[in-house]
Amino acid sequence: MATVSQSDARIEFRLSSARKAEIERAAVVQNRSLTDFATEALTEAARKVLADQTQHEHVQLSNRDRDRFLAMLDADPTPNAALRAAARRHRRRIA
Repeated sequence: MATVSQSDARIEFRLSSARKAEIERAAVVQNRSLTDFATEALTEAARKVLADQTQHEHVQLSNRDRDRFLAMLDADPTPNAALRAAARRHRRRIA
């Protein structure tokens, strides 16, 4: 069963006459309306951009790297010299 969606929003933009004519020719070649052609092309482009962005938002680790990361999270933190010095300064200033 096909899903019918209600069109209730608009996108308006300007483009050159040559570009519009090219897009209209492409729509005719596919026997589609200009609106249908443009909507499908924009939607496809948007989905590609969003899919690419999603890949950048997630980090995939190898099994080895995942195990190293989890081991670091589980390990007792050992303060380095800079952290110990910062703690001493804090105690002098605050306490």
